[in-house]
Amino acid sequence: MPGLYIGATSGYSGKNMVVIGLGLKLKEAGLNVGYMKPVGALPLEKDGKLGDEDAFFVQSVLGLESDAEDVTPVVVTHDFKVAAFSKACDGHLPRIVESYKKLEAGRDLMLLAGSGSMYSGKYCGVDGITVVRELGVKAVVIDRFQKDLKYDYLVVMKEALGDQLAGVILNDIPPAFMEEVQSQIAPFLESRGVKVVGIIPSDTTMGTITVTDLADRLGGKIVSAHANADRIVERFLIGTMQVENFMTHFRKHKNSAVIVGGDRSDVQLVALEGDCPCLILTGNLYPNDIILTRSEVLKTPIIIAREDTFTVAKKMEATLSRHKLRETIKIEQGAKLIAQHLDVEYLKGELGL
Repeated sequence: MPGLYIGATSGYSGKNMVVIGLGLKLKEAGLNVGYMKPVGALPLEKDGKLGDEDAFFVQSVLGLESDAEDVTPVVVTHDFKVAAFSKACDGHLPRIVESYKKLEAGRDLMLLAGSGSMYSGKYCGVDGITVVRELGVKAVVIDRFQKDLKYDYLVVMKEALGDQLAGVILNDIPPAFMEEVQSQIAPFLESRGVKVVGIIPSDTTMGTITVTDLADRLGGKIVSAHANADRIVERFLIGTMQVENFMTHFRKHKNSAVIVGGDRSDVQLVALEGDCPCLILTGNLYPNDIILTRSEVLKTPIIIAREDTFTVAKKMEATLSRHKLRETIKIEQGAKLIAQHLDVEYLKGELGL
C-alpha cells in the first residue's frame, strides 16, 4: 500500500493546498485515496472526539469520513506538552502506526499531511522524518519562498530520508525570482539528488482574505458598510505619512487595505475615495461622521482595531502570509495550481500507481 507524506520546511507552506489538490486530482483518475494527519497542532473536538481543525477541513473537501481519532492519533494539547516535557512520550508512534494500518485498508493511496516543519514534534519523537521512516512511506517536502528558499534544508532532507524522499515542491515563487529558480536553484538541487517535482508561482488569490475574516483575525470590529464585508483584501498600506505623499503611494498600490490612525481623517478620506477594499483604524478610535457617511456611500467597510498602527501592521502581515485555505475560490485555485505545476505522473511512478 503506497503512502505519500506531504511535509514542509516550515509552517504555513502550502501542505493543505498540495494534499487537497493532489487528492482531488488522483480521485478524478479513479483512485481510492485515504487521508491522515498523524500529528495535529490545532485541537478541535467534534462529535465528542478530539481531532485537528485542518484535518476535519481536508476530510470534508476530499469527501472522507474516517474516525477523527484515527485520522489524527496525536493531538498537541497542553496536556500533551506537559507529558512530553516530563519525558512521557511512549505510545505516540505506535498509535500512529496502528491508525495508519486501519486507514490504509482498501485504499489505493494514503496521503499524509505534516504539521509545521519536518522537525516539528522532535521533542516527543513524532516529527515528520521519524514518522516517514516508521511508516515506510515516501515524502514530498514543500519549501515556500519567504525572501529566499531553504535549499540547504532540502539537501539535508535528502540525506535524512534517502530514497524515501520522492521530491520537493518550491512554492509561492514570485515572478522576479522565477528565472533564478528554474535556471539555477532547481538544477542545483537535482544535481544533489533532490528531485524538484513542482515549481508553483505566486498567486494573488491564495493570499487573499475577506474583510470579515480579517476583522476576526485582527480582533477588530466592523463599524460600517457591513453588507460589503465579503470584499477581498490582497495587500495593505500604512497611512502614517503626510497626505500628499500617501496619495502618490496609494495610486501605485490600488486594491490595498489601508491601516491608519483613527485620528487621521485626511488619509482616511483619500483611501475611501480611492476605493480601497477596507479601512483599518487603529488605537480603538472611531471615525467622524463624515468618514462614516462616505464609507456607507462608497460601500467600503471600516474595521476598528484596538492596537497601535505598528502592532496591527505586524498582525496584518502575518495574517496575509498565513491565512488558511478555506474559501471555495481558494480550493479551486489551489487544485488548479497543483494540476498545472506538479509532476503528478512522476509521483504516481514513484508510488507504483
